[in-house]
Amino acid sequence: MSVAELELADWRRQVNELYAAIRNAESPEAGHATWRAGRDTLFRTHPQSSLPPGDPLRDTGLPYWPYDPSLRFELPLLPAADRATDRSTDPAAAPEQMAVPTGGDEVTDLVRIGRVELPEPFGAGLDVWWLAQYGGGLFLPLRDGTAGNGSYGGGRYLLDTAKGADLGGSDTTLTIDLNFLYHPSCRYSPEWVCPLAPPGNTISAAIRAGERMP
Repeated sequence: MSVAELELADWRRQVNELYAAIRNAESPEAGHATWRAGRDTLFRTHPQSSLPPGDPLRDTGLPYWPYDPSLRFELPLLPAADRATDRSTDPAAAPEQMAVPTGGDEVTDLVRIGRVELPEPFGAGLDVWWLAQYGGGLFLPLRDGTAGNGSYGGGRYLLDTAKGADLGGSDTTLTIDLNFLYHPSCRYSPEWVCPLAPPGNTISAAIRAGERMP
């Protein structure tokens, strides 16, 4: 194993520990403050930080919208087949599986396992994906109405449990807290390859929560 792989393993270990602290925090707001502080430390000091050397965000910290408690939900995982999008008229709208490039000739398969329905004022469904690799993991990207303006144009991530980004839930539900939306690594550097939000994870409503552009 190379030094870079050990560094990446340490990054994932620290992210896992950070999200464990978030889930155990005395309140969602306290967990959010822990998340922000932990991410700033990682992005500023860790050798696997996606921020290029000298990036001013290393000094200022990453920018976020203020925490909004109304954007936290405990939602059931609904069957993928019940999604409102009609794939018979638009087969690309909700694919069952995607092959996502991860660098070089390698790909990771994503399998759509279900959906969650955001309540009003969003009133939109989001596809939930499973990383079909050793160990697996839930993956929930989201591209909303702030993309390209207030947030990265390719969208943001909410859950990526294979890499530790896990807000909790139960065997039938997921904790969906939109205040924890964060930018993928490719927002900071073209050296990173990131799966972006597909059509089933794109909504028109603007979510002014989570990480934002400076």
